[in-house]
Amino acid sequence: MGGPEFAIAIIAVLLILILLSVPIVIALGSASFFGLAYLVGNFDIAVSLLANTAYESIRSYIFAVIPLFVLMGELISKSGAAKNLYVLINTSLSRIPGRLSLATVIGNAVFGAVTGVSIASAAAFSRIAYPEMVAQNYNKTVALGSIAGSASLGMLIPPSILLIVWGVIAEISVGKLFVAGIIPGILLALMFGVFIIVFAIVKPKLFGEVEKGITKEHKEHKSTKSELIGSIGVVVLIFIVLGGIWFGIFTPTESAGIGALFALILAILKKTSWRDIGSAVLETGKISAPILFLLIAAQMYARLLAMGGISEVVQNFFTFFGDDFYTILIIMVVTWFVLGMFIDSVSIILLTVPLFTPIAGTLGYDPIAFAIIGIIAIEAGLLTPPLGLCVYTVKGSISDPEATLGMIFLGSVPYWIILIILVFLVAFFPSLATWLPSLM
Repeated sequence: MGGPEFAIAIIAVLLILILLSVPIVIALGSASFFGLAYLVGNFDIAVSLLANTAYESIRSYIFAVIPLFVLMGELISKSGAAKNLYVLINTSLSRIPGRLSLATVIGNAVFGAVTGVSIASAAAFSRIAYPEMVAQNYNKTVALGSIAGSASLGMLIPPSILLIVWGVIAEISVGKLFVAGIIPGILLALMFGVFIIVFAIVKPKLFGEVEKGITKEHKEHKSTKSELIGSIGVVVLIFIVLGGIWFGIFTPTESAGIGALFALILAILKKTSWRDIGSAVLETGKISAPILFLLIAAQMYARLLAMGGISEVVQNFFTFFGDDFYTILIIMVVTWFVLGMFIDSVSIILLTVPLFTPIAGTLGYDPIAFAIIGIIAIEAGLLTPPLGLCVYTVKGSISDPEATLGMIFLGSVPYWIILIILVFLVAFFPSLATWLPSLM
């Protein structure tokens, strides 16, 4: 068996394993191993190939960027700086309709620039913003939807873990991908913000702000030294990390290391306990280790694609639709969207990028713009049933028994619709993603 038959068999095996709820890393690893063993006709050679692939993939200097950026985000979260920032934004918005939801969007945009993980943003703002919204008589569906929906900003605004993984797999500059995500990320935040303001004007009762102003508690609140350090520190950290990459002072890995060091200093200045700092390190390991194992499995998978001719078979399948990039893009977006309903973002990238990126390149589409399109489409799937991970994260982070999964999914609908709209905005206007990198 070879060629199309082999490709179909491997893809079928992967899909069956995923549907059987086998962890992606095991599904990819086992399919890659047995597939290569079949191709070379020798288990020992397959073991040697996969061992070398694993070693070469994980020893790369760029892989250090993942745990370092995760550590940076965890330290910021444990220090309470994220909450400080939310309070500052909240009090600054004053009489704007939908103030608390809007503060959540802005807070997620800024917090996303230091954590790079949408699930971390969803967990943090579930605990920070939801109690405040409930206290202001927000409709719970609206409140929960704004938290889950705006958490998607964390995967688009740099430094994003998804952008790092996409860059490694597609062999694109991670620094350029970071810069490419800035304008689409800001645009997405603006689209979320406009939606919230219009919605709050049309349906003010859902937002519970009868006075349309800040509460007496917040009006009388005076920021402490610690709160100012936290808020200003987060902003300074963002400028250090992204500015260093933009001006070519740091590589993404160096920037991640300096960012983690600055976050540690900020945590110490805010008198964060050593226990919480240790907890941040442990959480970093829990988040980073699965991603790194997935990347090893992905490199094995890439080796299988190359040796088994699977990429060519998939490309031939797409040629059936001609050379119309936008028709093919719709098929890809639907694929990403559906996969996002069942598996995590990193796994989707590992499964599809080695197959889809060469096709986009053959059709002459810019690889950086294509990466941004893919990230946005994948994130939309994390807000949809049955297994939207951002939704489950929000549910698991709040203690309100009245807040159901159905409410969160319903409240998230406008946000994933906006994400899909942004997908096609970037598709039709790729300069939204490519303009800033072209200036580097």
